[in-house]
Amino acid sequence: MSNKTLRVKVWRGRTSGELVPYDVPRFDNQTVLDVVTYIQRNLQPDLGYRYACRVGMCGSCAMNVNGKARWTCRTHVAKVAVDDELEITPLSNLPVIKDLATNMERFFDKWADAKGQFKGERTREDDFSKVSPQSKKREAADAGIECIGCGVCYSSCDVVTWRPDYLGPAAMNRAWTLMNDERDINGTERLHSVAGDAGCHSCHTQGSCTERCPKHLSPTASIAGLKRLIVKAAREGDL
Repeated sequence: MSNKTLRVKVWRGRTSGELVPYDVPRFDNQTVLDVVTYIQRNLQPDLGYRYACRVGMCGSCAMNVNGKARWTCRTHVAKVAVDDELEITPLSNLPVIKDLATNMERFFDKWADAKGQFKGERTREDDFSKVSPQSKKREAADAGIECIGCGVCYSSCDVVTWRPDYLGPAAMNRAWTLMNDERDINGTERLHSVAGDAGCHSCHTQGSCTERCPKHLSPTASIAGLKRLIVKAAREGDL
């Protein structure tokens, strides 16, 4: 433990809020979530923020730290503080409920808009489907299936900022995993959903979503895969 002090600016309010400075003791192995929790428990009891597991499992503690979306529970102060200063704000591209807590409703609505729900044809009376782990489709699905919906990629996407109707990286990554699920039967409808103006062709392939994904997934690659499928379907008259 050191005797240093962190100067932390935290967003307070909603869209029309402001950055409020706090002095927080600096500790060894301190995370950004530790900093926010210290402020709430000792300096600002009504500070609004969201977290659950504290160990990088749920993704609910995602915030912007010094301008970049991160999981605060896995972001150590030593790696992001500049001259013992931090700036913590809510995720971008989402309505602010209060302070550091955002409304994720539209984010998940876009998963539904991209037909992100699995739809099979078997019933409980049928045998289990058998999918080879070595099949190309299974490998493609595996590459993106670990998304936990934290919103980091959505917050980092400039296209969402420019056009709020854009489905966003997480929704289309989910669509890509389902397009590679051999058990799913909703592929054609899903391609129609992601082929419109708000879909994958609006992606500028900047790669911010892939760069910042805490799970090391590549929504950029998933979106490129959807583009290929759409071109193929259009060429074959299925779209």
